Amino acid sequence: MSDIDIDEEPQPVGDLALQTLTMPKDTNANGDIFGGWLMSQMDLAGAISAREVAKGRVTTVAVGNMAFLRPVPVGCTVSCYCEILEVGRSSIKVMIEVWTKHPDEYIQQKVTEGEFIYVAIDNNGRTRPVPHER
Repeated sequence: MSDIDIDEEPQPVGDLALQTLTMPKDTNANGDIFGGWLMSQMDLAGAISAREVAKGRVTTVAVGNMAFLRPVPVGCTVSCYCEILEVGRSSIKVMIEVWTKHPDEYIQQKVTEGEFIYVAIDNNGRTRPVPHER
């Protein structure tokens, strides 16, 4: 049996890494927030989390399993939650969930998720090992 009560609302998984506000300048031709803008926020959030694990500089090397679940309107608070899925020799796989809250409502809704992979790099941009102590 699951630990989740049937009456509970779904909750974000992971740690809050980034929070921002959607603005009119970030919209697509339909008036919703542009998917590329949302991906860039996810990439920033994931890099913050990966950098903590790597104890230094990281770079994005891949994005996979991306799913946009619903459009995001202007004026919402966007919250990016990160969960470290795997740590390799030099790579860090992060699952990023994006939840929004409309200013007139008190309900959070999951709007997208995706796996981002980062690699630890040195000051010359070369791959380096992730430290063992975490």
